[in-house]
Amino acid sequence: MFRLDPKQAVLDHVAAQSAARNGPTVLSEAAERIIAAPVEPTYSGAVISGIAQAAEALLLAILGFAIHGIYVPGSEALYVPLTVGTVLVANILLNVARTHRIAMYRSLGKQALRVAVAWALAFTILAVGLVLFKASELVSRVWLAGWFVSGAIVLLGFRFSLRALVQQWTRAGKLKRRTVIVGGGHDAEVLIDAIHKGADNDITLFGLFDDRIDERSPESVAGLPKLGKVADLIEFARRTRVDLVIVSMPLSAEKRVLEMLKQLWVLPVDIRLSAHMSKLRFTSKAYSYVGDVPVFDVVDRPISDWNLVFKWLFDKSVALTALVLLSPVMVATAIAIKLESKGPVLFRQKRHGFNNELIEIYKFRSMYTDKLDATASKLVTKDDPRVTKVGKVIRKTSIDELPQLFNVLKGELSIVGPRPHALQAKAANQLYYDAVEGYFARHRVKPGMTGWAQIHGWRGETDTVEKIMHRVNHDLHYIENWSLLLDLYIVVMTPISLMTRSENAF
Repeated sequence: MFRLDPKQAVLDHVAAQSAARNGPTVLSEAAERIIAAPVEPTYSGAVISGIAQAAEALLLAILGFAIHGIYVPGSEALYVPLTVGTVLVANILLNVARTHRIAMYRSLGKQALRVAVAWALAFTILAVGLVLFKASELVSRVWLAGWFVSGAIVLLGFRFSLRALVQQWTRAGKLKRRTVIVGGGHDAEVLIDAIHKGADNDITLFGLFDDRIDERSPESVAGLPKLGKVADLIEFARRTRVDLVIVSMPLSAEKRVLEMLKQLWVLPVDIRLSAHMSKLRFTSKAYSYVGDVPVFDVVDRPISDWNLVFKWLFDKSVALTALVLLSPVMVATAIAIKLESKGPVLFRQKRHGFNNELIEIYKFRSMYTDKLDATASKLVTKDDPRVTKVGKVIRKTSIDELPQLFNVLKGELSIVGPRPHALQAKAANQLYYDAVEGYFARHRVKPGMTGWAQIHGWRGETDTVEKIMHRVNHDLHYIENWSLLLDLYIVVMTPISLMTRSENAF
C-alpha cells in the first residue's frame, strides 16, 4: 500500500544520516534499560510450521508403508501412489483448516477436532476415488482401516506433543516478536489493549515512539512508556533487536506515514500499519493480522523465515567449497606476501555489517606494513606507492578478499550481499553516508563478499559521489529483488566480471 521506490528513497533525508552528522542519538532512560536487558533468541513461526508439516507427512507416509508391508506385501505399484497421494491430500486439507499455525498449535480441542476431520475427509476422498476408478477390490480393507485408525492416533499424538513443545517455547518467550509502536494517544491505547487481548502470546511490547510532545502524546500509554521520537527508533533498533514496528496512525495521515517510512525503511524490521481504528473496510485478503488486530503490510524484512535458512545453507556450502578449491591459491598468496615484505599475512579492518553492527573482516595484506590504512581514510589509487607488487596483483584479481570466506563461516558476512565499506571511506572527500542519503539501507541485509554492484563494474575506487550512488542503487536493487537464484547468478558472474570489469580496481 505504501511502498517506497528505493532509488527515490536514496534522495530522501533519513534520520540515520542526520544522526551520523550531528553525533550519536541520546536515548531515554527507559530505552536504555531495554537495550541493557539480555535478548533471548527466538524461533520463526514459519520455519516451525514448515518442519511440523514435513514431520507430520513423513510419519503418515511411514505408517502407511509399514502397514502395507506387514499385511499386504507386494503391489507397490498401487500402494505407493495411494499412500503418497493420500498424505498430500491430507496435508492440503490440514492447511485449508488452518491447523498449521502457531496459534492453532497452542489449542487443544479445536486443533484435535480440525485434524481429525481433515484426516477423515482425506480418507473419504481416497475411498470415493477408488470407487470411481473401480479399484476398490484391489485395495486391502485391512490396510485402509488400519492406516486410518493408526494414522488418527499418530496425528493426535504428534499434535499434542507439538502443543506441549510450543507451549514451552511460548512460556520461554521464544515465539514472541519484539515490538514497538509508532504513535501515541487514544489510538495507541486501543491498539495496545487489542494486542494484549489477542496477541499476548506472540508479541512483546516495549513502548512507543512519537514525534508529538503535546497532550495528545503522554509519556505513558496503557502502561507502556514513551521511549522517544521516531528518529530515536533507528538508534534503538540498532542497539537491540526489534522484529516488528506497528504504526498507529490513521490512513488519512498519509503525509505523516510517508515521512515516518522515509526514516524507518533503512531498518531490517517488519513495519505494519494498524487498521484497527479505520472506518474504511477492505476485503479480508487486504489485511494480515497481529493476533486479532488487522494490519496492512507496509515493509517486510528482505530475508526472513525459510529464506534466511536457505541463504544460511547457501553461504556455508559455498564458503566451504571455495575454501577447499581455492586453498592452493590462498597458501601461495600467503607465501608471496611473506616473501616480499615484513609483517602479517592478514589485514583486519572494522566495517559496518548487518544493521550497522561493527564487524572485523579479514583480507590478505596488500600494503606495506608501515603504510597500512585501517580506516581507509585515503582511497587506493592507480600506482599507489603504499601497495606492494603482490598487493597490486591480488587487489586487481580480488584474491585479497578470499580470507573473508572465514567471515562467512563465522556468520558475519554472506557470500552475496552489499559489500561492507571501511568506516572512513570517502567519495569526493565526503564520507559515504554523508554523500548518499539512504546509504545505511544497504545494511538491511548481511553484507557480502560479492554483489550485484560488483558484477556490474562498480567495484574498486569510488572517487566521485556519482560512483558511490551507482553502487548504492545496485545494492538496493539486490535487496529488493533478492532470491537464491539471484545469489547463484552473482556467484557465477563474479569471476567473469573480474576479467571483464576490473578497470576501477587498483
